[in-house]
Amino acid sequence: MLAVNRLLVSTDVPPIPAAARWAEAYDGRLGPLINMAQAVPGTPPPLELLKRFGTHARSASSATYGPIVGNLDLREAFARDVNQLYEGDIGPPDIAITTGCNQAYFVAMMALARSGEEIILPAPWYFNHKMTLDMLGIGTKVLPCHAQSGFVPSVEEARALIGPATRAIVLVTPNNPTGATYPAETLTAFRDLAREVRIALVVDETYRDFLPNGQLRPHGLFTNPDWRDVLIHLYSFSKSYAIPGHRLGALIAGPAVIEEIAKVLDCIQICPPRGAQSALVWAVEGIRPWRSEMRAIINRRIDLFRAAIGQSPGWTISAIGAYFAYVRHPFSGSSEAAAERLASEVGVLALPGSFFGPDQDGHLRFAFANVDEACLALVAQRLRALA
Repeated sequence: MLAVNRLLVSTDVPPIPAAARWAEAYDGRLGPLINMAQAVPGTPPPLELLKRFGTHARSASSATYGPIVGNLDLREAFARDVNQLYEGDIGPPDIAITTGCNQAYFVAMMALARSGEEIILPAPWYFNHKMTLDMLGIGTKVLPCHAQSGFVPSVEEARALIGPATRAIVLVTPNNPTGATYPAETLTAFRDLAREVRIALVVDETYRDFLPNGQLRPHGLFTNPDWRDVLIHLYSFSKSYAIPGHRLGALIAGPAVIEEIAKVLDCIQICPPRGAQSALVWAVEGIRPWRSEMRAIINRRIDLFRAAIGQSPGWTISAIGAYFAYVRHPFSGSSEAAAERLASEVGVLALPGSFFGPDQDGHLRFAFANVDEACLALVAQRLRALA
């Protein structure tokens, strides 16, 4: 057998395909499978945006190489969008467009840490974040988050984990897998801690366009004139623009960091997809009302899912927000066994808490963005049938 990198061999396998196999045993007795395993937009993008994807895909310029860090016009449009939300001073030199937000995270970790150094990762974590660190040989310092605190991480607990090999703290808000939205003051406190000990704060806001109704600006980190000294910000166009197949994300950091990250990007992508970038230049402003409508729809689904769990004896929501609910299940044994039963016996596919880190067997993650209101109304019935 061909020998491969031992770090890669010891990295966990992708969880979504593994969970999908449980659904193959479901016989359809209660109706179609309700797939709540993967965070997928439930509504296609506006028709005008789809047309522009087609138009730009046929353009000769889209078939050529572009700038390593992304087309200038998209970086300009994205900078205006971010500044409008955060009241910041971000410009194109602070931005790299990436082939999805997972890639943005990957290159950020390569830029910040070497094999043998450490990143503080709150648990439960997004599994691809942990997988990335494992395959790069970067150590994970686990920062446990607790249901009693709404799964919001503690700054003081993080401080106790920092050592000479620590290079960054990673936060995801609204959180995957829990759905918890971190208060602005929590993010500010983590920024102050990172600045004090001279490490980076990496904030992944893939789901920031799905904040609770009435909450507009997630934080004020970009209003500080020294943000470039400590902050790396990650974003995904996949969810907000409903284009996960086009693989576009963004990374915001100081120009000196972007310059180093460009070296990595040149080796793994050369440039992000050009036709999709060109279509998004219009979409940043052109579908803003549609994006607001999608936010309202997701917030309605949060209410519907909360009601469904309220009708399901033994099940309780520990945290909910954006695309996700982190739900305590009523069964003894592992969360994988609970998720397998849920999928094979009553046709609801969710992910076990054990996929998201240690000490998570009491929970399942439900992703409800791609489940319409009619299906959400059936969830309570299915959960009661399982009991």
